[in-house]
Amino acid sequence: MTAESFLPASLHPWIERIWVQARPAGPARALREHSLPNGSMHLVVRLDGPPLRLYAGADDRIGRRHAAATVAGIRATYCIKDTSAPAASVGAVLRPGAALALFGVSAAELAGQHVSLGDLCGNAAELLYERLAVTDDPRRRRQVFERFLHERLRPLRGLDPQIAQAATRLERASGTDDTIAAIAQAGGRSHRHFIAGFRDAVGLAPKRYARVQRFRRLLAALSATPRPAWAQLALEHGYFDQSHLIREFREFAGVSPREYLAAPLAAPHHLPIGPG
Repeated sequence: MTAESFLPASLHPWIERIWVQARPAGPARALREHSLPNGSMHLVVRLDGPPLRLYAGADDRIGRRHAAATVAGIRATYCIKDTSAPAASVGAVLRPGAALALFGVSAAELAGQHVSLGDLCGNAAELLYERLAVTDDPRRRRQVFERFLHERLRPLRGLDPQIAQAATRLERASGTDDTIAAIAQAGGRSHRHFIAGFRDAVGLAPKRYARVQRFRRLLAALSATPRPAWAQLALEHGYFDQSHLIREFREFAGVSPREYLAAPLAAPHHLPIGPG
């Protein structure tokens, strides 16, 4: 089961969603998956299963184990994850600016990486794991997790309004050079200063972030339209043409759009690979 509810007002500026997930039941899953970029950072604590294991590529048979409590920085491509032994987890989807508010670091330092929470929080990470592991009650786990987040929050004024508006705008529209220049100019900043501030809060440069968000919107469209007209879909989502869509899809997903649609998907951003 998954337990989700409304966020406390103090967490809402920095946290998009919190989940409490029991260990999935049912038939065996694929051995691995391509975890596709979704434009956000995540904080995840795996509780009653093996630690997270990621692979450097399709030929990597050993992989790398990560800590039970991990911060996953925003990514602009897929990663290959071991899914052979699922675990219960508690986690959060983090909003722009959360890396600084919770951990005191730029989101750009975490981008494309899986970083141990202990490296960012010290002994507080181990204490969080212990408090979560002693109960299997979803409400209690959520309370413990929310308390941890409250304790980590630094006294910031909030995310720079210009950066917040830019991130929201780029989630919904293509990030052309003209669009990004206009956003920077509207805030009275130099182009370089704006991009540096955006990367600190979000983790990616504005144009790269916009590409990831466009890919996220494309996945949502494919979920609603399993047999799309590819050329029309490309134009509707801001790609130059069908070839551009396919090329960028391969970059972000590791497979073609048709291969993606043929896979037994449980969720749009989790692409199973290998035997199930």
